[in-house]
Amino acid sequence: MSPRIIVVDENEHGRNTKFKDTTTGTVMNRDDLVRKIENGQYPNYHIRDINGVKTPVSNPDESDNNNLG
Repeated sequence: MSPRIIVVDENEHGRNTKFKDTTTGTVMNRDDLVRKIENGQYPNYHIRDINGVKTPVSNPDESDNNNLG
């Protein structure tokens, strides 16, 4: 099973900046994805505060195939 969200772009520091929903084809920036996760649209993902920046991450499970990165 492929991940629902994949990273399609990152900045020069390695921070993920654009994401794609593999089901709908929608491309989102980090802020849009964070907002959708907070609104419950992506239940298998959550938000972490990394160096003061809200960062989307996949929920931990047994699989390495669905990690963002």
